[in-house]
Amino acid sequence: MESTVTHTDLEGLHLVNRGKVRDVYEIGEHLLIVATDRVSAYDAVLSPGIPDKGRVLTSLSRFWFETLEDVVPHHLVTTDVHEMPEAVRRHADVLAGRTMLVRRLNMFPVECVVRGWLTGSGWKDYLATGSVCGHRLPADLPESTRLSPPLFTPATKAESGHDENIDFDTLVGIVGGAVAERLREITVTLYEQARVLAAEHGILIADTKLEFGLDAQGRIVLGDEVLTPDSSRFWDASSYEPGTSQQPLDKQLIRNWLDEQGWDHSPPAPELSEEVVARASATYREIYRRLTGHNL
Repeated sequence: MESTVTHTDLEGLHLVNRGKVRDVYEIGEHLLIVATDRVSAYDAVLSPGIPDKGRVLTSLSRFWFETLEDVVPHHLVTTDVHEMPEAVRRHADVLAGRTMLVRRLNMFPVECVVRGWLTGSGWKDYLATGSVCGHRLPADLPESTRLSPPLFTPATKAESGHDENIDFDTLVGIVGGAVAERLREITVTLYEQARVLAAEHGILIADTKLEFGLDAQGRIVLGDEVLTPDSSRFWDASSYEPGTSQQPLDKQLIRNWLDEQGWDHSPPAPELSEEVVARASATYREIYRRLTGHNL
């Protein structure tokens, strides 16, 4: 197992943002996105970090960027530190395997969420209203029902606090009608292609969130991370059973553990146990292996 990297402070590089998980540096016309092993849940950064987590996020995003690039262009230039500028290469011991050099994008201030199964906040919304983000659904659906066709349920991105689900008309008001239609089309197409590939490896992608921006030529480009255990819900197809919650193969296992501790989601968060840290690290590596066919 690799050592855990939860913080970077890279001499000679300009830090422009330190998020809950990623440290972002400016490299001329590009950005350097460093996926640390920090883990967040319920808007809190938890301790300790999850070994190998950043490497999984980076490697799995690269896999999906390359696999899905026939649908939409992406912002990734390289994940090979040795192909990056010298100022980056001198930190190769810290950055190798967890770093993306990307083109800058003018990001849309929304998350493009697609739901293929009725779970999570969508399930709670359905129980309360009979709808999911404005999509009216039939009565009496059980938890974890497959949604066909999948639902496009965008959300606004929050700098702090929870993201807020919005309906399609609200999305149109934010980005315009033509862009909203295109974002919905691309998001659902990407999800459907990924869902089919994952199913071939015995994995169900219950839902995922994607982010897009405009490049210098005005094209819509896929950015951030793609179909990782941080941004998606993965289930084992062999144990799937509608009518109940499923065993997660993603960050949900950490949220479940926190709920089992009786935490009310107010600071401070409880420290993660050695057992849940080890289980999460193994799960992240396993989902990478199953989806890509390669060990990390």
